[in-house]
Amino acid sequence: MNFSIPEGTGVRAVYQFTSESPDVIFRATGEKEGLIDILPVTGILYLNGSLDWETKAVHNLQVESLDKNGNVVEGPCAVTIYVEDINDNPPKFDQTQYTGVVRQNSRAGKPFMRVHATDLDDPTTPHAQLNYSILHHFPNPYAEMLFQINSLTGEISPSRTGSYYLDPQKQDTFTLVVSVKDMAGMTENAFKNSVDVIITVKESLWKAPPTITIKENSTQPHPVNISQVQSNEPDVIYEVFEKESLAKLPFSIDQNGSIYVTEPLDREEKDAYSFFVITKDKEGELVDKPLKINIVVEDINDNPPVCQNAVTILEVQENESGGSSIGTLSATDMDQKDTLNSRLKFKILSQDPAVPASNLFFIQQDTGVLQLYGHSLNKRIASNYSLKVQVTDEVFQTICDVQIHVIDINDQIPIFEKSDYHNVTVAENLPVGTVLLEIQATDGDEPATGSSHIIYQVKEGDPNNTFIIETDFETNRGFLKINKALDFETAEVHNLVINATNPEPLVSGVQYNSSSLTLFKVFVTNVDEPPVFHKEVYTAELSEDVPVNTLVMTVEAHDPEGDAVRYSLEGDWRKWLRIDSTTGQIYTASALDREQERVYRVNVVASEIRGRCASSNAEFEWVLNLKDVNDNPPRLNMDYPLFFCYPLRGGEKALIRATDDDEQKFYSTITFSLKDDINTRNNWEISKVNATHAYLSPKHTNFEEKVYTAALIINDNGVPQLEREVILEVSICTCSSENSCFIQVEREHSKPSTGQAIGILLGVLIVIVPMQIKNKKNSVHDTM
Repeated sequence: MNFSIPEGTGVRAVYQFTSESPDVIFRATGEKEGLIDILPVTGILYLNGSLDWETKAVHNLQVESLDKNGNVVEGPCAVTIYVEDINDNPPKFDQTQYTGVVRQNSRAGKPFMRVHATDLDDPTTPHAQLNYSILHHFPNPYAEMLFQINSLTGEISPSRTGSYYLDPQKQDTFTLVVSVKDMAGMTENAFKNSVDVIITVKESLWKAPPTITIKENSTQPHPVNISQVQSNEPDVIYEVFEKESLAKLPFSIDQNGSIYVTEPLDREEKDAYSFFVITKDKEGELVDKPLKINIVVEDINDNPPVCQNAVTILEVQENESGGSSIGTLSATDMDQKDTLNSRLKFKILSQDPAVPASNLFFIQQDTGVLQLYGHSLNKRIASNYSLKVQVTDEVFQTICDVQIHVIDINDQIPIFEKSDYHNVTVAENLPVGTVLLEIQATDGDEPATGSSHIIYQVKEGDPNNTFIIETDFETNRGFLKINKALDFETAEVHNLVINATNPEPLVSGVQYNSSSLTLFKVFVTNVDEPPVFHKEVYTAELSEDVPVNTLVMTVEAHDPEGDAVRYSLEGDWRKWLRIDSTTGQIYTASALDREQERVYRVNVVASEIRGRCASSNAEFEWVLNLKDVNDNPPRLNMDYPLFFCYPLRGGEKALIRATDDDEQKFYSTITFSLKDDINTRNNWEISKVNATHAYLSPKHTNFEEKVYTAALIINDNGVPQLEREVILEVSICTCSSENSCFIQVEREHSKPSTGQAIGILLGVLIVIVPMQIKNKKNSVHDTM
């Protein structure tokens, strides 16, 4: 027999044994512990005190009945008494005070210490299930606690706030009051206890080293240790994380946190590197925040100066005075800029020829600027000089070649071969770019220089720049061309004065005179020209609902010869417009429809009216922009059937989509609602997704396997508001394993028909589309 008795209940009867034999007495033996016994005469098994689960949880007894002589009549009967635990022990911490150390910038949620408490009650019951929490936090300078505790394990770790703000320079010691409750902390009657936890904050070991400087082209054996980092946590795995996309990052790290450069670096190839060092635990999770490592490659003088040009060619006029700048010799050095390694010095080594002196030129040591000494050059003595210039840095030297050409001074003016080119007669419609005249002047200065090149210009008689003169610099021949269209009505004759000059200034004392001028006349003859519109493009904007015969606009053209103009339209293929042939007024000729043509383009033709049959036409494009009015109700825009899988389970919904053919301005939206009829209201619900989509949902699950209808009303938000009533067919059907509507089609062979395959495919698409719309619901709202 088994009995369960709560501990601490005191004196009580447990059970009364009886016997069929008369005149017997009862005896109990076993683990009575002085608390359990039986009354010999009545057979009542009883407690004479309180049981204690913590002392003994199970008592095993034997009960027998005896005759007068003490012989066993019945039994023994095995009796087991299980002591039920009650919550009579408070939890106790293992220590009276705990101490711990945490590093600055430790990862949030990473435990650095643990508190532990025990409870003597039955561990299989809530009586001994403990729950830890932080009661107080001294000091607590922020809105959130800097530490957190695992309520089940007692592990203490930095909170997200603590991971960011813990700093031994600001506060190096914190006291936490940690509480523990039994009953899993779920009842008010639970026992609880508390303990102080003293936490010391120490400086983080995990910190980036200062910028590391590495000399380029090192001859040391590689890899070379350049720095070291250390995590706040033990047994972490160190890795290098590349910030830049390099073919190969020339750095590595070992599992002690030592950072190495794996090969010699070249500053001229790359002068700086940046990468991150990260730490991971054995599960591959990040332990510390990534550290950024900055590397600067230190320059050494390993590059000689380089002449920018194989030969530097300079020019100087023969009359230049002493001190005049001739030009600059350019050289470069690939070593680091603005350091002694790349500082260049210039020095002239030789001059050829050395006439009339050997030191005609001077070069500035630090800039490479070449100047003349006090001597003037004479082209007749030497027309060219060759210089050897030494360019040096701290280690290397290079020889650069310089050639100096002595050029003639501009002391001769251009002289025209003719002082008057007479005249030419041309029609006013001659194309722009037509050459009217070729002119020629000569210059006695050195050929192919700025002193002998000739520039021709119309000096007088062309205020509107109707003409332009281009020069062939190989022959110095000039070509007078039409630059703008000629117009007989504006100017019948052009009296041109043309001058010839040099790009190089004349020397002092020499001036241009009449020899550098010539005359030319251009007579323009009249040509019958077509009418000209006042604008190149006319644009009008009109609402599509304006009445017929509405005046749209007036176009206007004039004939250069003053003839009357007649107007007509071309390209009005919809017959929407008409034009008054005399006034140019354009009217609507029939109803407009923006949904057919949003932008309507026609050509307007202007023709001369003359006494004779011949006429001249001009045309241009006329654009009519139609403004929309709300004249189209919304409509469903769906290319898939609606269905739900039989039997319904509840919660199903199908996506419906509508559109509006009118122009969508600002925030246009379509409203979906159910028609007020009994079948629709009893069977269906509708809910909005966004401005153009809604969900149709069954209102219950008691649908048969057949096709139902749902009457919908869809409205736009235009002015006036328009609506459309639509009848949706919804199939309730048995579905395949892919959640697509399975439609049986009788066929002679067992292979699925095309209809079956298409039905299944449509079903899959219908399932996928709502999921995509659902996942993008927020983005649709944001966009609309």
